[in-house]
Amino acid sequence: MSRIDESLQFIPVRIAVLTVSDTRSLDEDRSGQTLVDRIQSAGHQIADRKIIRDERGQIADQLRIWIADPEIDVVISTGGTGLTGRDVTVEAHRDVYEKEIEAFGTVFTILSMEKIGTSAVQSRATGGVAGGTYLFALPGSPGACKDAWDGILEKQFDYRHRPCNFVEIMPRLDEHLRRK
Repeated sequence: MSRIDESLQFIPVRIAVLTVSDTRSLDEDRSGQTLVDRIQSAGHQIADRKIIRDERGQIADQLRIWIADPEIDVVISTGGTGLTGRDVTVEAHRDVYEKEIEAFGTVFTILSMEKIGTSAVQSRATGGVAGGTYLFALPGSPGACKDAWDGILEKQFDYRHRPCNFVEIMPRLDEHLRRK
């Protein structure tokens, strides 16, 4: 069963938050702010925060900038994961992934089913890894951001979480890049 091992020291993670929207400003960005508030409350650091339009190339370019930044461990985006023509965040994420974390979308869907029933099938939440950086694309609603953070990411970004967590394997995410 999962648990927090209080004998271990908490290790803060540096997280960038990207909101994908054609219409929102920082003042109107409830989903991004929901993530920022939860990330900081959990003891992690906000490394950067931006809003980008629903443009696949621009999203992928921003992800690549943050992947290349050694001061950023994780990127969480919100918005653009639906089914409409302007929803291209998932494709942009997959353009940069080296490995996809397939179970993230599945677990997110299970959590969403408990809250919104079969409407959960409309989300394409995804997660992956590139250049030693974790990347997650969440839907653009504050509720979805709460569900993903509270139900999955908060635990996986807590080094004390057992039986395993994302933080403990961070030093090995880019080992393939160091091989000769």
